[in-house]
Amino acid sequence: MIKLEEQAEEKALQPSDIKNPICPFCLKEIQKIYMREIKGYLGKRYLYYCSDCLKVLGLSHRKGFWMG
Repeated sequence: MIKLEEQAEEKALQPSDIKNPICPFCLKEIQKIYMREIKGYLGKRYLYYCSDCLKVLGLSHRKGFWMG
């Protein structure tokens, strides 16, 4: 089983302690994430991808026309 550990912002962190997430594809630290809006018939979604390798990191859930 994978242990989940939340990184609390309460304790004082030094700048050297802060780590950026790593892209699972190119294995580089993620400095920036690109986003693209995908419009559809019943709403819109957002596609998130790595700024280095341009591989998809995730999609947002659909928001229908009644949800804004």
